[in-house]
Amino acid sequence: MKAIVAGGGVAGAAAGLALARTGVRVRVYESHEDPAGPVGSFVSLAANGLRGLRALGVLDAVQAAGFPVERQRLWSGSGRLMGDVPRGRLSGDPLHSVTLMRADLVRELRAAALAAGAEIVTGARVTGAEHAGGGVRVALADGGADEADLLVGADGIWSATRRVLDPAAPEPAFGGQYSLAGTADPVPGADPGTFNMMFCRAGAFIAIAAPGGAVWWAAQVTAGRAPDLGAVALDVVRDLFPENMPAAVLRAATAVHRPTLHHVLKPVRVWRDDRVVLVGDASHPVGAGQGASMAIEDAAVLAHALRARGGVAAGLASYEADRRERVASLVKMAAANRDAKTAGPVARRVRDAVMPVVLRLFYERSTAWLYTREPVLDGAAEPAVATGRAG
Repeated sequence: MKAIVAGGGVAGAAAGLALARTGVRVRVYESHEDPAGPVGSFVSLAANGLRGLRALGVLDAVQAAGFPVERQRLWSGSGRLMGDVPRGRLSGDPLHSVTLMRADLVRELRAAALAAGAEIVTGARVTGAEHAGGGVRVALADGGADEADLLVGADGIWSATRRVLDPAAPEPAFGGQYSLAGTADPVPGADPGTFNMMFCRAGAFIAIAAPGGAVWWAAQVTAGRAPDLGAVALDVVRDLFPENMPAAVLRAATAVHRPTLHHVLKPVRVWRDDRVVLVGDASHPVGAGQGASMAIEDAAVLAHALRARGGVAAGLASYEADRRERVASLVKMAAANRDAKTAGPVARRVRDAVMPVVLRLFYERSTAWLYTREPVLDGAAEPAVATGRAG
């Protein structure tokens, strides 16, 4: 079987790796010359994402590229601690959440995919596709074309593959927040191994102390309409977050990454046909700190389903049946998470009163279904070489 993967970010590199490890001939098309280039800021992987990496044979390499985050503390804007829970896992789970730069995650996945036999073509982008001769023929942005038995649309929230499956598919819309992130010198209260999220008047603020003390931070600003990102600067965000911890971190800022807009997507009705399938944000941008983890899960489940069912059409049907319900549950969780970050004055008071009780009594019970999922990749060959860094 030959597969073409459209997109070489987290979802594309993970899909390429998973398919190659189960014996599929894979070609990944990635528009950026370097898929691991400066794409975004940091990302956190929860226990379910780490289990997916273990199934793909790249867990150790990704853990080495980042650092573990054991706890998550949630703070009100007034500085009151509302909860202290395990970060992205259940208590007692030895797989601690890992935080790393998104570029480093892509680089490790890409290195492992290449070692498994996948081909990665950079500077090329899939713009369309059609069924042809029992397979699928894809069109490339440079006017070229390619053919395969399967097209995997891992091309993100602005997916061209999604429109191939359904010309009436929903388009992304501004989600009411934008982010500015960066690094800062050490500040009191930002303890190593702890993910701090503060619900502030202007939005949410995240601070994580990396080994050595440097603070990785992100300001998620609530906005009624999308701003001009060229006008989003550190001094603007400083004025929006006067609360104690955010103010201290932003005063100590040493680097700032490119600002980004948050987008949302209405439910995608068509995920696949008998030769084309969507994975990751192309089909379900979930948020809630689970975007990368869900893309990794998708990759493992897709490769397993194709191998177990012994055919493309049956494998894609099995994949969708596996993923639909799980993703729908996560979308509901993400919506609640987003509402908590963008709450108005009255809703903020209710949130600050209710959240400590909910976290104390229901956190483990309400997240067990998410964090304990263990993807499998039956028939996957062991990696031929240690993945390490891509050269």
